[in-house]
Amino acid sequence: MDENKKKLLIIYHSQGGTMKRMADRFATGARRETSIAVVYKHAADAQIEDLLSCNGIAIGTPEYFGTMAGLIKDFFDRTYEAAKDVTTGLPFVIFVCAGNDGRGAITQIERLAAGYKWKKVQEHRRIVGSPTEQELADLEELGQTLAAGIDFGIF
Repeated sequence: MDENKKKLLIIYHSQGGTMKRMADRFATGARRETSIAVVYKHAADAQIEDLLSCNGIAIGTPEYFGTMAGLIKDFFDRTYEAAKDVTTGLPFVIFVCAGNDGRGAITQIERLAAGYKWKKVQEHRRIVGSPTEQELADLEELGQTLAAGIDFGIF
């Protein structure tokens, strides 16, 4: 990875595979912007260094019992103190898969992002049920849009 490139961090958690498919498509879109380095990690593997060195972040989570996945929360728990004053203004977007709603996970992550003082730069995506091909294509576009915005300094 070229250390001089701006970086987009994509973290996700997937248990049944649906969110992994969604995150893969998001990353595919982001990688179309070849001037951006895409750091793509399962939330359990993402470290503070990944967050501190990125220029934008995308968070993918299933919604479990009206909340984000525990390993997404764990990422926030592990990084908050070291990152809260360093990542102010970081562009972010959330994408969620849900069995019936998904709003709870988005609300919780937005509250945590407010503690870091991150900046929402695109509408979050919420997919209820199994994602359609069009919804997956929309995630690719969202990934490319976020990466391009970071590249051009729009976000």
